[in-house]
Amino acid sequence: MPSWGYSFKPKEPDKTAIISGRDLRISPKHAREVCAAIRGLKLDEAKRLLEEVVKGRRPIAFRRYHGKVGHRRGLQGWPSGRYPKKASKTILKILEALEANASDKGLDTERLKIVHAAAQRGPKLRKNIPRAFGRSTPYYQELTHVELAAVEV
Repeated sequence: MPSWGYSFKPKEPDKTAIISGRDLRISPKHAREVCAAIRGLKLDEAKRLLEEVVKGRRPIAFRRYHGKVGHRRGLQGWPSGRYPKKASKTILKILEALEANASDKGLDTERLKIVHAAAQRGPKLRKNIPRAFGRSTPYYQELTHVELAAVEV
């Protein structure tokens, strides 16, 4: 059985809700940029932002992985960005689970602020694409771990 922990240690555990998504089939680069975009936002604002990204209305600024990424209208302070819909949809599900964790703990969900949002690379799954003449070409599916923590303000 694998053992893992959180990279975030809360200062006030009774006012903090933590959740993690392990081995998610999303791009680690997209997950990192989405986590950077929602860090520091209130929970409702983060959910609204991710819903608009999934609909293709608001882009996410790509600050680190921005090679050959086009400019998008609606970004403030940074020109290049994308609409990482799959990563946003998955992280939105994790945000809803974080809200459920907070309500089970007795925290006020309208006063929650995201203080920790991190994405780490997970293991790689090896797969093969069949080719002609009995050959195959390997390719890898990268998995991602996402951690979120919210504090009642």
